[in-house]
Amino acid sequence: MTKRLEPTVDLALARDHGLTDGEYAHILELLGRTPSYSELGIFSVMWAEHCSYKSSKNHLKTLPTEAEHVLQGPGENAGAVAIGDGLAVIFKIESHNHPSFVEPKQGAATGVGGILRDIFTMGARPVASLDSIRFGPLEDPKHQFLLRGVVNGIGGYGNPVGVATVGGETFFHPCYAGNILVNAFNLGVVEADRIFLGSATGVGNPVIYAGSKTGRDGIHGASLLASAEFDETSEAKRPTVQCGDPFTEKCLIEACLELMKTDAIVGIQDMGAAGLTCSSFEMASRAGSGIEMDLDRVPQRETDMTPYELLLSESQERMLLVCSDGREAEVQAVFEKWDLDAAVVGRVTDDGRMRVRWHGETVVDIPVDPVAESAPVIDRPQREPVELRERQKLDLAATAPEDDPRAALEALLATPNLASKRWVYRQYDQLVQANTLIGPGGDAALVRVRRPDGELTDKAVALSVDCNPRWCWLDPFSGTVAAVAEATRNVACTGARPLALTNCLNFGNPEKPEIMWQFAEAVRGLAHAAEKLGTPIVSGNVSFYNETAGSAIYPTPTIAAVGLLDSCENYAASVFPEVGLAVVLLGETREELGGSEWLALRRGTEAGVPPSVDLDHELRLQGLLAAGVKNGWIRNAHDVADGGLAVALAECCFGSDGPGVGVHVTLDEALRPEVLLFGESTGRVVVGTSQPEELLAAARAAGVPASVLGETGGDRLRVDRPGGRAWIESPQADLYDLWSNAIPRRLEEAS
Repeated sequence: MTKRLEPTVDLALARDHGLTDGEYAHILELLGRTPSYSELGIFSVMWAEHCSYKSSKNHLKTLPTEAEHVLQGPGENAGAVAIGDGLAVIFKIESHNHPSFVEPKQGAATGVGGILRDIFTMGARPVASLDSIRFGPLEDPKHQFLLRGVVNGIGGYGNPVGVATVGGETFFHPCYAGNILVNAFNLGVVEADRIFLGSATGVGNPVIYAGSKTGRDGIHGASLLASAEFDETSEAKRPTVQCGDPFTEKCLIEACLELMKTDAIVGIQDMGAAGLTCSSFEMASRAGSGIEMDLDRVPQRETDMTPYELLLSESQERMLLVCSDGREAEVQAVFEKWDLDAAVVGRVTDDGRMRVRWHGETVVDIPVDPVAESAPVIDRPQREPVELRERQKLDLAATAPEDDPRAALEALLATPNLASKRWVYRQYDQLVQANTLIGPGGDAALVRVRRPDGELTDKAVALSVDCNPRWCWLDPFSGTVAAVAEATRNVACTGARPLALTNCLNFGNPEKPEIMWQFAEAVRGLAHAAEKLGTPIVSGNVSFYNETAGSAIYPTPTIAAVGLLDSCENYAASVFPEVGLAVVLLGETREELGGSEWLALRRGTEAGVPPSVDLDHELRLQGLLAAGVKNGWIRNAHDVADGGLAVALAECCFGSDGPGVGVHVTLDEALRPEVLLFGESTGRVVVGTSQPEELLAAARAAGVPASVLGETGGDRLRVDRPGGRAWIESPQADLYDLWSNAIPRRLEEAS
């Protein structure tokens, strides 16, 4: 072994590590000495925004996180919610934005791998994934490259590891030109009394490293890549992006779940951001314990690695676990069976310190709590953007009315944001494990629940992920409320009852008061909506510094909702299933065009106040949807969202592989045509029913406005004014071609 000379630790080096002058002074005060190089590295990653949540922690404390069915809320690897019959679902959404911009395939792939480990580390078998991905304009060759790479990475990891990708969203906007978003969600199923936590308890218990060997990939991914703005040097950060291996991950899943059937494991956590450092400090912090480690025992795939590199490496497919004393050989035998490394690297102590040795020399000796749980928290200043009130101004009277509704509908269906995402999701395995009832393309995915032994139950879980960043840019509070309402409404459209939420809060540089104000307002909206709808937030992630050369993304608080269908005998998809159904609109259309796709596409402006959200109405509507599906009054249900009612009706006519059942409706002329057809008022759902009287009576009883618009049938979409004059009449085949081929056409034209 060649001993490498370590740099001298001083203020300049601390700054290079992303630490502030005040933070370095605090480190000197805590230790009473200058930190070693390895200790400096530990502080830099653990106090970085990505790991410490120092700018967001105080705000996140205001979120509702508890309910009778919540078994585990924020603070662990993922959230856990009881679904009855002794079962629970574990779920979370996380970001892998910066790595995916620097290296799209591996960045996205390791994002999927990381969220899978968050789920199975708690004892659950991962069964369903969602992705929320956002890019700059699709006409930009760079973003075509990024889209292809990200989709390749998601499919290239999720498919071979054997977890279905059942839904998601894909969005394009210039605000993401310098900073794309890749948010990955996963859900697993577990016996409610077999949930494992990431806690290092039991003095003397062995600490075991398991999985892949450690290399130099990913060093400082959490601190210098994920916790800083992008600039002209960003491309040089490619070496900080990890490389994933889904086949090793599959073995790791099976080995961990096999061990979890025993009582050998005391605590377990994946090595994600900040690798061995973060996992060991967080496990000790949760238990109020300490750990002593010998780094020379860590399995390594590169020569002459230093303690600093071993501690900060973010090599993938690795776990850290604590087992009962004397059970080491049993644990190692299981990992060996699955051809994975497993080595005892340390012991749990009772002194609250992390002591790390390297060939007998102590290279780290620092207290756990100040590094982890009690890491510095910053109450950053906030200021409403001075231009906000100006961008919220929209004079509808001065906005030119839509003079060609058919052309407007065709243009909206052909824009990448509203067009079919089939090109994306056809590259994902949607059916592996044979649980998928509703896959990508609808309002929400629906996945049948199996017990851990493989036995099918009657239950199903519904999953949806949503955010309208344009609305959040115009009003972060109401935009986030709308995202919660839409995610839960989409879940309810299947007939499921919304249970809980997870979130991925994507924002710019929190050191700017305007960005911090956006974040605080979004969290306030999230708390308000979640409390009102009875859907606690059980897990989540904050991603700051999504900003390049001073230009931030639009606020993007991505919300994922999970709901429960007690019996999957009755559920609703989004498309019209047959001819002769009455088409009913639940909810009311209001004179709202602010932040709409029509306004952006047809009038070239992003302005106005986003549509209002009535959460009391949402509760009544979602209850009606569940009752209507259960009782058979509702055959299909589709949320009216981006693009408005005309787009929603067209989407109801599109099958998975071609044009479906047509529709003929008549709309009142009480509002302007563009408002009626393309306004995006919230709280509306288009449903098909063979029992309209029963549905209308139930809607009246529930206090939900409802009106019969027309009937399904034919081979075209026709939207009439009163008196039979058509606003829109178009063959479904023509509309379907525009909608289904919008993304492939753009990609083919560029190649």
